[in-house]
Amino acid sequence: MLELRPSCECCNKDLPAEAADAMICSFECTFCRDCTEATLGGRCPNCGGNLVARPIRPVEKLEKYPASTVRVVRQDGCAPATA
Repeated sequence: MLELRPSCECCNKDLPAEAADAMICSFECTFCRDCTEATLGGRCPNCGGNLVARPIRPVEKLEKYPASTVRVVRQDGCAPATA
């Protein structure tokens, strides 16, 4: 089950469970769409995998399967992707 991490690892922007701009890789690293497109070039800086839209968990499922409250933030932010 996805953790649904609460923030962008680059800029620490809040990304609640219903956020339409949350992006994830296959390891669930989580970024906002702005950082994904403008800084990361669509690639996860941790694993190199592609970043895709994170699914939204239906509200009625969040009570039984809550989103994570653990914030993961890269201490130095994210460096721009290299071509």
